[in-house]
Amino acid sequence: MAILSKIRERSMFLILVVGLALFAFVLDPSTISDFFNSTKVNDIGSVNGETISRQEFSDALEAYKQNSGGRVSEMQAAKNVWNSLLRQKIYEAQLENAGITVGEADIMNALIESSGVQNQERFQTEGIFDRSKFTEFLATIKEANGDEWRAWQGYMGSLKSNLEKTTYDNLVTSGLGASLKEGENKYLTENTKISGKYVYAPYTLIADSLVTVTKGDVKKYIESHASDYEVEASRDVKFVKFDIKPTSEDEAVIEKNVASFIEDSEKNGIKAIGLKNTTDYSEFFDENDSDVAYDDKFQFKVQVPQVIADKLFEGKQGDVFGPYKDGNFFKLSKITEVTQLPDSAQARHILVPFVGASSADPSITRTEEEAKVLADSLMAAVKQSPSKFADLAKDFSSDKGSASKGGFYDWFGYNRMVTEFRDFVFKGKKNDIGVVKTVFGFHVIRTEDQKNFQPVLKLATFGKEIVASEATENTIYQGAELFSQDLANGKSYDEVLKEKSLKSLPAVGLKALDENVPGLGNERDIITWAFEKDVKVGDYKRFDIEGGYAVAVLTNKTSKGLMSVDKATASIRPILVKEKKAKMLEDKMTGSTLEDIAKNAGQTVRNANKVNLQSPTLAGVGYEPKIIGAMLSAKENTMFNNVVGDRGVFAFSVESKELPTALPNYDTYRKRLANDRKNKSFQIFEAIKKASEIEDNVGNFYGIQQ
Repeated sequence: MAILSKIRERSMFLILVVGLALFAFVLDPSTISDFFNSTKVNDIGSVNGETISRQEFSDALEAYKQNSGGRVSEMQAAKNVWNSLLRQKIYEAQLENAGITVGEADIMNALIESSGVQNQERFQTEGIFDRSKFTEFLATIKEANGDEWRAWQGYMGSLKSNLEKTTYDNLVTSGLGASLKEGENKYLTENTKISGKYVYAPYTLIADSLVTVTKGDVKKYIESHASDYEVEASRDVKFVKFDIKPTSEDEAVIEKNVASFIEDSEKNGIKAIGLKNTTDYSEFFDENDSDVAYDDKFQFKVQVPQVIADKLFEGKQGDVFGPYKDGNFFKLSKITEVTQLPDSAQARHILVPFVGASSADPSITRTEEEAKVLADSLMAAVKQSPSKFADLAKDFSSDKGSASKGGFYDWFGYNRMVTEFRDFVFKGKKNDIGVVKTVFGFHVIRTEDQKNFQPVLKLATFGKEIVASEATENTIYQGAELFSQDLANGKSYDEVLKEKSLKSLPAVGLKALDENVPGLGNERDIITWAFEKDVKVGDYKRFDIEGGYAVAVLTNKTSKGLMSVDKATASIRPILVKEKKAKMLEDKMTGSTLEDIAKNAGQTVRNANKVNLQSPTLAGVGYEPKIIGAMLSAKENTMFNNVVGDRGVFAFSVESKELPTALPNYDTYRKRLANDRKNKSFQIFEAIKKASEIEDNVGNFYGIQQ
């Protein structure tokens, strides 16, 4: 009752709010339809009138991200999913029009025939795929309706899409043949030799400065070639990057700090052992926060820091070198051990895994103790009779890759194998036999051979990364802030740029789903900002970016539709210049004979001697397939004028056409023509897509109004 009382008290206020809302609807009637039209909110696109809902897109996106294991970025996943849904909708419609359906039985057959299913042991009986096991598995996970079933549904969905594509492509490709008559025509067209005379007026006769191309000309060309100049919504920005980089003073401080770790030290009565005197290197590295991990492997000369390699290999155990700069670190290196090792070796092994060992087959049931007993017995057998090693490896080793070769590994380097395996082979001697345990199980190993013995070192290499100090970071931040403040105070971007002697970089044509900003890398926030509805050309913002800051200014907004005249001019102007020059040359090429035309155009009559379309080149002119094609179709001894080519305007008269020798059969040319057509089947989807009506509002899914 108290609530109803409050509503009555505020009834006039509620009436006023509702009234204002209705008044807003009257001012903009479209908002009423938007309010009641759920597709404005729930649909992110359509294909030939069939909508793609937010839910459908969201489900597909989530499944894609799960299947990719997080290896694909959000925006790349969105693009891939949208393209996949487009392809699916387009092919489904095409197959429906053709009266063909890809059903559940087709999908199940494709699923069962896939190697990913056939090769799984859980679906096999005595090594052979068992269909009943697989169908029982699907029924079980479908009943549970958990993540595993959804993952299989996603896989079956992708199989369905692939089947639809393959089915449609095969239908089209099967009709892309050629007849013998077409093969004969191709042979004749390519090999007929044409002779005649021509006059050639090159475009270079007219200077570019004499040709005027207006914005109206460009606009008219865009409109008449609309399909070639359709563009997505995009944004252009320019930006100044403020990199946080360490100064020389920062480097000097870090170098001095690293040097302080060589000798023992004492601070506030607490003694710290230096690298020179320590023997517990792992503890030293942890306590002193080394940015370089401790590595106790032996290293050959090519593996140590090369800036100090020669000095290291002249040193002895206990020597400390540094501080020295290596890449982006200042380092200290102490020699902890010196010896000689081969740089490569050959070995045989028998792998005996146990339950819980890495990469162990699910069928393995032996315990670690049982595996050790088996490995020891195998070692005893090969020690007694080394020649049996290969046969025993084939029978007992779980490493199938080497088992088929008698357990043999040909020459391999020091760092290839896991630590225990490596140490046995490289630190031991040729023909040594033993058992070692690794994460994979127990290995019975025989060292077959070793070569290229050379000095190696164990190093304790301590290091600190060279990074900017807090003072330097503050200075860089202040620089970015001052730049932004100058813009806020009314100064122009270019004016501030010049005053501060900074460099500006452009990022042109950023799309709504892009992530990468050229010159900055993955900076999605800048793109999102550039597409915000309230951001206008000339607006700016400072961004925190990887390794610094950037101040970006929006310089252009391109709406979805036809490319703007300004952006299209660079590519269209050369085309229009050529067209206008052709018209100007046509005015010069007048006359009733080739001689008259040549005289009026200031050119000469030239000879074309046995040219053909297989190599459509005119001597002294160059590649001109349009002109030679026109000559091939022209009536003999008839003059043709003002024929526009790639390099200029032509007048010609064909004197003779020499047909090639007739072939007994034109099947070779027929096959070539048919193959050429079938090889273009990859263009099928793009052709159908171009002919489809597609509405792409994926950006709305991420809150971007295009």
